[in-house]
Amino acid sequence: MSWGFSGGNDDADAFEDLRDGADRPMWQLLGDYGRGYKAEFALGGVASVIARFLELVPALVLGVAIDSLFVGEQQFTLPLIPQSVIPPTQEAQFWFAVGVVAVVYLLTASLNWVNSWAWNRFAQHLQHEVRVDTYDVVQRLDMSFFDSKQTGEIMSVLNNDVNQLESFLTNDLNAGIRIAVLVVGTGAVMVWLNAQLAAVALASIPVLAVASYVFVQKIGPKYGRVRGSVGALNSRLENNIGGIEVVKSYGRESFERDRVESASEDYLDANWDAITTRIKFFPSLRIITGFGYMFTFLVGGYWLLFGPPQTTVAGATVGFTGGMTLGVLTPMLLYSRRFLWPMRQFGNVVNNYRYAFAAAERVVGLMNDPQSIHEQDDAHDLNGVDGLVEYEGVRFRYPEAEENSIEDVTFTAEPGDFVGLVGPTGAGKTTLLKLLMRLYDPHEGTIGIDGHDVRDVSLSSLRDSVGYVSQEPYLFHGTVEENVAYGLEATDDDILEALRMAGAMEFVEDLPEGIETTVGERGVKLSGGQRQRIAIARAILEDPEILVLDEATSHVDNETEVLIQRSLEALTADRTTFAIAHRLSTVRDADTILVMDDGEVVEQGTHEDLLAEDGLYANLWSVQVGEVDALPEEFIERTAERERASLDDD
Repeated sequence: MSWGFSGGNDDADAFEDLRDGADRPMWQLLGDYGRGYKAEFALGGVASVIARFLELVPALVLGVAIDSLFVGEQQFTLPLIPQSVIPPTQEAQFWFAVGVVAVVYLLTASLNWVNSWAWNRFAQHLQHEVRVDTYDVVQRLDMSFFDSKQTGEIMSVLNNDVNQLESFLTNDLNAGIRIAVLVVGTGAVMVWLNAQLAAVALASIPVLAVASYVFVQKIGPKYGRVRGSVGALNSRLENNIGGIEVVKSYGRESFERDRVESASEDYLDANWDAITTRIKFFPSLRIITGFGYMFTFLVGGYWLLFGPPQTTVAGATVGFTGGMTLGVLTPMLLYSRRFLWPMRQFGNVVNNYRYAFAAAERVVGLMNDPQSIHEQDDAHDLNGVDGLVEYEGVRFRYPEAEENSIEDVTFTAEPGDFVGLVGPTGAGKTTLLKLLMRLYDPHEGTIGIDGHDVRDVSLSSLRDSVGYVSQEPYLFHGTVEENVAYGLEATDDDILEALRMAGAMEFVEDLPEGIETTVGERGVKLSGGQRQRIAIARAILEDPEILVLDEATSHVDNETEVLIQRSLEALTADRTTFAIAHRLSTVRDADTILVMDDGEVVEQGTHEDLLAEDGLYANLWSVQVGEVDALPEEFIERTAERERASLDDD
């Protein structure tokens, strides 16, 4: 038995199982979401390519100017520019060279602006659509997904991981294209200037490629652990802030600080492991590129001063041939120097790609999660629902559970029936009715409404037909009015009438701003009973054909319960209603009462019928009315056994 709290394996990524199923996640996201922004992607790419080639021009112009104007060794000529355009005099050629450089820089700046606008538009819109679609997938997942994941972990995917993708697309993918163009363009110009010296300058590229490959293999799994630890840390913070009242009430600030410190240390350890790998990689790049530049300067400078470096091997002359001019060596050194930035930047791109790849795996893995409630392609809408509900041989087991939570349940509720569900805690009452709304799907058997299998109808029409009030009502941050209407176009009169029917007007009228009063996050400004009545009003306004009340009066006093029950009588008179209750008085007048135990319906009938059977229901009734001495010893032992099992599970 443990009296603390366990957050599971904090080192593990909560989405590791989903990441394993993500095939080529970056390509999938770009393919699925980039199609609508092909024009921006192409415009940004073309602008970047042209700008990078233009950046090669100033060094080339400098080399030509050195040899033709300053040294005077050759004629002033520029590639791709007709000789007839070049001025004849030396002074005019000088100003022409200056003008070419100025125009190139202006064009480069303009193209960089176009590239930045187009790529940011592409990345920002892709980020927006991925986030919205991922959220939409999340909210359609089977409830078992949320049973096994913490809110902070899901938020980490929707926020941190999606933002990481946007950052990579905006900065690093763009940088990758720039680097590729610079390397190819610079290499081509260097080969054109002097192929032999270019071979020396470009010899570092294969070494860089091998170093980058090794880095990618090592850093990938480490970034996966970083993303997982971020989710765990977010979950811890979200849990603690959400439960701050309990933290303060029990004086557990030090305890929670230790737990946050532990989660933060897990993130620190995972991130530091990745950092130590990364900081070894980048100096290696600098050394490789630095030696590449040094050897270019060594060979080129020696060549210019003393002639082509050569040696004799087995009587044959081996080495460089031809001449070298200052106008060739200067741009070669400048281009070789330019290799330093893209090669070092290439390390950042590779590093950030692996980080974004880990994020993409989680996003795509979540999108592909098979736990979602799927709607049939030919699903039809439920129209004109009468309210006939039929369960036939229904079985259900939660993921990773050893036994079924629902075991072979069969019953029929006629249109307009009021059906009560009672039984010990954990008997499966709530789970049984969540299957009706397809919050989960049964593993065996069928659930039908008016003869339609709920798996064959559209989810929207199914859930429009079934209203639900849970035992833990959830209110969104907003006003009373917004929480009652919740997505419906409703008039103030409709909202006020729903509040009256729910017995809520007596306290709403006393609120500072009436129905315009903000209830706070999760409705913290209201009492439990007040939140319950707001939730009931929400269901009343929805006006569903089938109503599910899961302990709908569990947070109200006896007097308020009488008011709500009176209001619910009118609400449930002409619709099929299921009411889960621990207070048996709530369902005493039900048309049918289902008594559940260990996932099975063990008794069924009216209040009087069940009392006459003298079974589980009769024992529960004796507990409620205070006749404890009349309870059989077997019932007491069974209750104690359940209590012990509950403590052991905790």
